[in-house]
Amino acid sequence: MTKGQLVGYVRVSSEAQNTARQTEALNAMNLDKVFTDKASGKDTDRPQLKAAFAHLREGDTFVIYSMDRLSRSLSDLITTVKSLTSQGVRVQFIKEALTFTNEESPMANLLLGLMGSLAEWERAVIKERQMAGIAIAKESGVYKGRKKALSDKEVEEARSLAASGVKKSHIAERFGISRQTLYKYLGV
Repeated sequence: MTKGQLVGYVRVSSEAQNTARQTEALNAMNLDKVFTDKASGKDTDRPQLKAAFAHLREGDTFVIYSMDRLSRSLSDLITTVKSLTSQGVRVQFIKEALTFTNEESPMANLLLGLMGSLAEWERAVIKERQMAGIAIAKESGVYKGRKKALSDKEVEEARSLAASGVKKSHIAERFGISRQTLYKYLGV
């Protein structure tokens, strides 16, 4: 295997969260490139993670602060690590002090499964707490739900534009919403 690049990956769950803790740990590694996502770890459908995968080559080392930053799904974590290592990419997790290569190691596989299971469990607990908090807030009248993307008047206007043949992508752009959101309002 040739010596490649050190490529980092940082993920936080939302725009409001700070990447400093992860970035500081990765900066100490003198990386060649870092990809950062501000998105949920529930799956691997994240733009910068996909960009990192496209960038990685045989001989590279993919450095992530912690396993739960790569994925909170055990199956996605295992699939991702095995896919990368089979391509000759080393996967290194700083917090867990673990590095995975294409060499089969029963202990490495055990640790990957255990740590991945903990990350998945933690995500389920967080979601459970969030739902309980929302239920309590709704009961006390504090939680009103997400603000609507369009007012009733804007929905009428969007429907009128769609009926007159205006492209849905133009309508969505006009109101500053995604086409998916527009489709929900139009009942498509």
